[in-house]
Amino acid sequence: MRRNAVFGLTLCGTLLAGSFGVADNPAPKSLTLHQRLRVEIKSGSGRYRTVRRTVTWKPQQTAIVVCDMWDLHHCLNATRRGREMASRMNRVLAAARRQGMLIIHAPSGCVDAYKGHPARLRALDAPRAKNLPKKIGSWCYRIPAEEQGLYPIDQTDGGEDDDPDEHRQWAATLKSMGRNPRHPWKKQTSALTIDEDRDVISDNGEEIWSVMEQRNITNVILLGVHANMCVLGRPFGLRQMAKNGKHVVLMRDMTDTMYNPRRAPYVSHFTGTDLIVEHIEKYVCPTITSVDFLGGRPFRFRNDRRPHLVIVSAEQEYQTEQTLPKFALKHLGKAFRVSYVFADEADRNNLPEINILNHADLVLISVRRRLLPKTQLDVIRRFVMSGKPVIGLRTASHAFAPSRGKQPAAGQAMWVEFDHEVLGGNYHNHYGNQFRPVITAASGVEQTLLPTAANLSGFHAGGSLYRVQPLSKSTTVLLTGRIEGHPPEPVAWTNITRWGGRVFYTSLGHPDDFKSTAFNRFLANAVYWAAGLHRTTPVAKANRSLK
Repeated sequence: MRRNAVFGLTLCGTLLAGSFGVADNPAPKSLTLHQRLRVEIKSGSGRYRTVRRTVTWKPQQTAIVVCDMWDLHHCLNATRRGREMASRMNRVLAAARRQGMLIIHAPSGCVDAYKGHPARLRALDAPRAKNLPKKIGSWCYRIPAEEQGLYPIDQTDGGEDDDPDEHRQWAATLKSMGRNPRHPWKKQTSALTIDEDRDVISDNGEEIWSVMEQRNITNVILLGVHANMCVLGRPFGLRQMAKNGKHVVLMRDMTDTMYNPRRAPYVSHFTGTDLIVEHIEKYVCPTITSVDFLGGRPFRFRNDRRPHLVIVSAEQEYQTEQTLPKFALKHLGKAFRVSYVFADEADRNNLPEINILNHADLVLISVRRRLLPKTQLDVIRRFVMSGKPVIGLRTASHAFAPSRGKQPAAGQAMWVEFDHEVLGGNYHNHYGNQFRPVITAASGVEQTLLPTAANLSGFHAGGSLYRVQPLSKSTTVLLTGRIEGHPPEPVAWTNITRWGGRVFYTSLGHPDDFKSTAFNRFLANAVYWAAGLHRTTPVAKANRSLK
């Protein structure tokens, strides 16, 4: 073995080794899982609501399949991320064994390294199942449910996200070790313990299915790499398990993707993983996290430093449930983790997923006159009063205010003062819809704050001009709008709340506004500013060593 200065350690052909003790406690009789899936709000709408449900499984009827956690990978960054994830994964496996679950290690193409191993013999000794599904031994590229949507990332280049120079050095290092730089794996990482007395080793779909049938396994948890390739498609992967009747879930914080941010949709590697998880939750199966086994918080890669932005869309006038997801994917996907909250289709005054704000870093509100249950509005109040950033779009100025003459029903609450207390605004109606205001950058504004504000000068807004004068003294106006014969009105400004939170608001946001490159850049810069970032700020630098 030789030391390579680029990677800062002696490469021994394996990743970090680890072992964890197993307590002699009796196995629990049930396993509680908190599943997440996506359900279309209305058939054909293309909008999905996140649904969480709690299920109870019998541990003795549950298997965990560890997919392709190899010792080395041709992609250096994939090797790094696998090493980082392996320690917690091993703790998950140890906890699962204590509960009586079967662990199946499936390092594809490497089972010959385990010839004679008791866990390998256990797979070979299982009687061939009489109910082997058709093509269970083959790769599965798609199931019928996936025809409803578009695959979210371009992985046609193989998904390597290495720095080109590092990748060349990594390939040379692998070659010097006697490894094939394209297929360097020889066994599963030694960071994962294989219990000789209980576990199973196989990469064969028919063998794994037969083992499951022998053990009366009806529930399957997949973890490992890579979610968009092997975890989905292998003969023992999510698609095969789902289409053949197993209750299958993905452990979403114990996986990774092969995705190169230089390919569509040109988002960060971690956003690419989020998009694949979302695809799985829509069309293949629910997901869980390792918290169900270990408690605490879900695992997160150290280089995933994206602020968590929650977009709340609950208005029927300006189609932001369509424009904002497209905007966010294109303009925020490199730097932000983005989640969505949409109104309940059956109850416009219900935001079922608003509790996600409890774990968010900033919020974008596009809401119009919703009288929420008090518990839901309290979530928003607590978020604002914690001093976290708020971005308000158009009708956010009257987001939680009732229509004239309307009062909250029992259990509902309103926040009429949200406009003044949070946004720093003073909305009191608008000019006629037939007028399209001309936008001008406010004189004397600090253009380094939002550098594209000037680019909107001369822009004709798609929607009516809001009457908002006078604003709070704590605001800084960035853009004004004017219609002939009337004084100008502010259409974009910043504010600092009395709780110390950064706020950006604009009364722009009509669907036609999103057709403008300048407006999209302006709004994106505003989100970056609210988060304390600049468009050039690197939020996830590559980890440069394997130490």
